[in-house]
Amino acid sequence: MSASKGGYYLPEPSYWPIVGSVGLFLTVGGIAHLLHGGTPLVSMAGAVVLLVMLFGWFGTVIRESEQGLYNDQVDMSFRMGMGWFIFSEVMFFAAFFGTLFYARVYSVPWLGGAGNNLMTNELLYPAFEAMWPTNGPGEVGGTYRVMGAWGIPAINTMILLSSGVTVTLAHWALKKEQRTGLVLWLAATVALGFLFLGLQAYEYMHAYSEYNLKLNTGIYGTTFFMLTGFHGLHVTLGATMLLVILLRSIKGHFTPNHHFAFEAVAWYWHFVDVVWLGLFVFVYWLI
Repeated sequence: MSASKGGYYLPEPSYWPIVGSVGLFLTVGGIAHLLHGGTPLVSMAGAVVLLVMLFGWFGTVIRESEQGLYNDQVDMSFRMGMGWFIFSEVMFFAAFFGTLFYARVYSVPWLGGAGNNLMTNELLYPAFEAMWPTNGPGEVGGTYRVMGAWGIPAINTMILLSSGVTVTLAHWALKKEQRTGLVLWLAATVALGFLFLGLQAYEYMHAYSEYNLKLNTGIYGTTFFMLTGFHGLHVTLGATMLLVILLRSIKGHFTPNHHFAFEAVAWYWHFVDVVWLGLFVFVYWLI
């Protein structure tokens, strides 16, 4: 039954789920093969298949939405789905922040002999001094410098906070049916997102070449790059989604009462902003 008539919307049979499954299988399997000395071609083919699936599947959803096939019930299901997705992302980053907390507050002090772990220090690492940041017993990775907060990280913080404002202004413009304001504020948000990524890429190159700070620089290097790297991946996805929303807005999509796709991406972008604030405080500032 058509959703426009008040019933459940039943989509037509689709081959996109199986295409996505094949893409994921090739990507993950290709990465595993690469780690054992194989060729990157398999994982690259899987990534291409995934991109084709994303373009095709999301394109189908966009066409169905623009045709008016979705009613309030479908809209609510989309909102619940996006809410649970963002919750899963919160748990994802909570695991990495938990790792950082455990290493700083428990693991490193224990290795240094704190509490009732004197034998751990004396038997395993008698010369290890418990201090943060650390690259672990034996100076794993050699001499390094930490990445301070008052430089590119502070600039990137202002960029992301500004982008949260611009995407909110774009939402207001949409609600007031101001198409020009919507497009301009969205374009500003997209530009700020990709500017953030450019500065983070520069920061990474600087960390590797000047600071000798790498992924294998002990627990500090590992947690630094895992947290900032995965956040950068999420910014990349968010900026790409914002670009798609911008192109759709230019084409005339969305109305004040029909714009869940815009809201979903805005929710995701605000989530990315909040995660970065946590990163700035606990990874850069409170070293």
